[in-house]
Amino acid sequence: MKIRFILIAVCFLFSLPGQADEGMWMLGNLNKQTRQTMKELGLQMSVNKLYNTKRPSLKDAVVSFGGFCSGVVVSGDGLVFTNHHCGFSSIQQHSSVEHDYLKDGFVARNLSEELPNPELYVRFLLHQQDVTRRVLGAVKPDMNESERTSVVDSVMLVIGEEVSRKDSTLIGIVDAYYGGNEFWLSVYRDYNDVRLVFAPPSSVGKFGWDTDNWVWPRHTGDFAVFRIYAGKDNRPADYSPDNVPYHPEYVAPISLDGYREGSFCMTMGYPGSTERYLSSFGIEEMMTTTNQAQIDVRGVKQAIWKREMDSRDSIRIKYASKYDESSNYWKNSIGVNRTIKKLHVLDKKRAMETELRRWIQQTPEEREHLLHLFSDLELNYKSRRDAYRARAYFAESFLNGPELVQLALSILNFDFEGEEKTVVANLKAIVEKYANLDLGIDKEVFTALLKEYRSQVDSTYLPELYQTIATEYGGNERTYVDSLYARSELTTPRGLKRFLEQDTTYQIYNDPAINLGIDLITKLFKMNMQVQQASGEIERNERLFNSAVRRMYASRNFYPDANSTMRLSFGTVCGYAPFDGAEYDYYTTAKGILEKVRAHAGDVDFEVQPELLSLLSSGDFGRYADEKGEMNVCFISNNDITGGNSGSAMFNAKGELLGLAFDGNWEAMSSDILYEPKMQRTIGVDVRYILFMIEKYGKAGNLIQELKLANP
Repeated sequence: MKIRFILIAVCFLFSLPGQADEGMWMLGNLNKQTRQTMKELGLQMSVNKLYNTKRPSLKDAVVSFGGFCSGVVVSGDGLVFTNHHCGFSSIQQHSSVEHDYLKDGFVARNLSEELPNPELYVRFLLHQQDVTRRVLGAVKPDMNESERTSVVDSVMLVIGEEVSRKDSTLIGIVDAYYGGNEFWLSVYRDYNDVRLVFAPPSSVGKFGWDTDNWVWPRHTGDFAVFRIYAGKDNRPADYSPDNVPYHPEYVAPISLDGYREGSFCMTMGYPGSTERYLSSFGIEEMMTTTNQAQIDVRGVKQAIWKREMDSRDSIRIKYASKYDESSNYWKNSIGVNRTIKKLHVLDKKRAMETELRRWIQQTPEEREHLLHLFSDLELNYKSRRDAYRARAYFAESFLNGPELVQLALSILNFDFEGEEKTVVANLKAIVEKYANLDLGIDKEVFTALLKEYRSQVDSTYLPELYQTIATEYGGNERTYVDSLYARSELTTPRGLKRFLEQDTTYQIYNDPAINLGIDLITKLFKMNMQVQQASGEIERNERLFNSAVRRMYASRNFYPDANSTMRLSFGTVCGYAPFDGAEYDYYTTAKGILEKVRAHAGDVDFEVQPELLSLLSSGDFGRYADEKGEMNVCFISNNDITGGNSGSAMFNAKGELLGLAFDGNWEAMSSDILYEPKMQRTIGVDVRYILFMIEKYGKAGNLIQELKLANP
């Protein structure tokens, strides 16, 4: 029995944490084993210079960008490098048919031309602290899951608020780790005045668009440049013309030496979420619910958007950002489901669970508490299956579907009694949605999604509006939609304006769009109630499952799942073999751009301005060329990243910037669930290509002069 156990454990060793190149590590909790592994792989700088709370360190140059991406500070005057797709929404907001910064790019020639973005902020991590004992100290043995959650959430909130009370410029956030078995406090400082400085044209920043998204080899110059502003005291300040460039604690030096195969590479950023410790039951549910709903519903919506975007420049600009956001996760879901099947992820997870079952049975103290762990997981996932799936399609079809519905729900959920500053900002955000709305397109989307939702779920999960369509509109969805948009005042900002001005002739809660929103919220509440009990039990048992895995493999070096906190991943620059007979190199060059333009002639995804083609064809890359005289565009490493890592700094062994992470590869799309060392790669844009584009195409040599070049 012991021999068989060992053999199976070895077979599936790679599916468990502890590989040299696997892991999203907490910088505030780097253990001796992790530090040693980094040194063995080639790290040349002191680990204490990565994270230090007493003096400036590399983590002080890494920021959370807007709460959805990452970035890196590269100048003493607050320049930040991030991805083009991270700044895409801001670039789009400043664009018009007359000033098409999406198509043509943007360059601020001086500070006065830099464009403010009220919705953006950057977040610096100051320090992290283990508060597990305090949080779990409030949990009593006889509490059910709902009671436990309530108490834990309350203590987490209290600990976070204590930070702000001591210093109003600080933000304290307590996050759960290892499925709610550990809790850490992160202390941040936010800067809310972030301005656009440089954006390449989309033919660079989005080269390949949907076709190349999640694909290697890649030739996308996915970068943008912003600047952090502060008050004259260098402290956080809301936007003001009087603000000045922020002077950071630490500036990331930039390497022009590049990399070779096998070079040490580490990535620092803010990965969003992973599910490495999720049970096989949870993985299977994810595939059939959230992922499949995104695939089906977004596919319908995006097809309509894309058709109209390709036909009119005004629509392309209006819809560019939301299409980009939607399609990114749509393609991700397709890739995840395919890769889970292709790489037999469920089989590997179930094999590990078989051994865990056996270990529980053979360990008296574990058997006493966990005898029914797997049967409970199976039962509860099964009991919520239909309602949970319907809810996933409901969310995509309505909550994330027609924009009129989204506007109605935003108004219904609006806190008009909140702090004045917050109310004004949130109202502005709602009004701005109208600027990027085309009613004709939205009606077509709504009609299509009504049909799609009905085709995917049982009739018991249909909201009341379907009965209205059947009885009052002869079952014709388009007639219902036309009537709804004709009768609602919320199709333009006029209705919201009348409500805010307390126009007595207009009652917003009688508006048909608001009534529809109430109908949808009611249906969603019922769905939530249907899955509530099972979901509570699942949360509890997944937490117990997570803890049991760590106990069974007690000698392993575990890292927590990503949760939007700062993480470090490390490994090497290296190629890979995706399938028999194919080997991918570890970098691409400008030659590949020219080849793709020729191969995809007439495809808008690969259109490049003539002046750019001329620049890349010249071969005059100056100091940004590699030792062969070529212009490297992208490169790959086996660093472990996920969504949220976009814009993350990729550093060499000395802590010098090599590039920016912006994507993963198609062959390892299941990486949020299981790390695949032979396949998983991080795609980054080479910093030398970034600098080349800034200097040679943008003719912004002034920005280059701001940078700290390690080897000019």
